[in-house]
Amino acid sequence: MRLPGTDRALRALFAASAACLAVVVGLAAAQAPTAPAGGAHYVGEKACIACHGQENAHFTQTLHAKAFRLNPRNESEARVCEACHGPGSAHARNATDKRLIIGFTKGWGTPIEVQDGQCLACHRGGNRLHWPGSIHADNRVGCADCHNPMARLSAGGLLVRQSISETCYQCHAQQRAEFRKRSHMPLPEGKMSCTDCHNPHGSPTDALIKADSVNQLCYACHAELRGPFVWEHAPVRENCLNCHLPHGSNHDKLLDSPRQVQCLACHNPVTGHPGQRAIARPCETCHTKVHGSNHPSGASLLR
Repeated sequence: MRLPGTDRALRALFAASAACLAVVVGLAAAQAPTAPAGGAHYVGEKACIACHGQENAHFTQTLHAKAFRLNPRNESEARVCEACHGPGSAHARNATDKRLIIGFTKGWGTPIEVQDGQCLACHRGGNRLHWPGSIHADNRVGCADCHNPMARLSAGGLLVRQSISETCYQCHAQQRAEFRKRSHMPLPEGKMSCTDCHNPHGSPTDALIKADSVNQLCYACHAELRGPFVWEHAPVRENCLNCHLPHGSNHDKLLDSPRQVQCLACHNPVTGHPGQRAIARPCETCHTKVHGSNHPSGASLLR
């Protein structure tokens, strides 16, 4: 006799096994040395430096250069330049033909999939687990759009700008403007960065956030608002973004509208209720525990 739900459990088990096998196969392929393409062969780092002296001067200061030259993990990394750009013999014979070597700029013309494939051969898994199918991957944002492994322009991450935020601002101009508003997350002051909340390499949740939900993300810093509370405030429990904007606002506390307007959007004015006719004072003058209350008399969030 087969127990209820057995088929579903077996299908889930087979799916998980297939996923694990795919990861193992992918890792094995990633660790394999890059095969020369189109009959080209490897010429060695010295041949590259003979023409690209300026690039080498910048590259020498990077983590990649130190790792590849001093402690390569495999034969591919020991090739240094050609570990990423591919075999260079054909490029050495005809440097004007951009098809003969892998380039990492928009103007070079190497397909994004090929560029990213070179990076993901080593940088696979971890926080890049959800890169396939992510919003950045679907919009053909390449690794080289955010990272520059050839120069140390940032304190970490080999970014194309001095900071994570400046790198993100290249595309996200609206968020740059929001962080300049009167009330904003302390990102311009350097107390946090975009990656404190978002994973640019992919996430199973909306907006690439690094949590199962917006509320769980906010609670990482605002733990005092997590609850549970005896008296819950329904819109707060549902989603913090019901009242707050995530990046910046011209209203206090990142609210998406003035305090009085915020409350009255849900709580229609009641005849005779103190203060509601003229909206003379904020509702929080009396209802102080807007996120929830544990006080026995806090049903109206008064304490």
